[in-house]
Amino acid sequence: RKKSESLGEQWKKGIPIEVIPMAYVPVTRALTKNFGGAAELRMAVSKAGPVVTDNGNFILDWKFDKVHEWSEVNTAIKMIPGVVETGLFIDMAEVVYFGMEDGSVSVREKQPR
Repeated sequence: RKKSESLGEQWKKGIPIEVIPMAYVPVTRALTKNFGGAAELRMAVSKAGPVVTDNGNFILDWKFDKVHEWSEVNTAIKMIPGVVETGLFIDMAEVVYFGMEDGSVSVREKQPR
């Protein structure tokens, strides 16, 4: 289950960050310098080389080492030259539904700020 109180509690594979191919090395360095953790180029399983998106870009998986102010981090990452998009979906969902093992559904609604 991915239901957790903070990002990274359950999901350990990192946050995907789409980058243009020529920028993956400087983006990797910027991520680790500015935010800590480690960023790795996602490698393909059934072919040689990195995973390539439909837009011809690469994916970095950033494994962060601490909890951040995610809205600010998302904005800062998107401002790094070469970053196309992040896998952080800040304030996009109003309601989240979790299918439980017993067949029930748990609902979590967005809390007002």
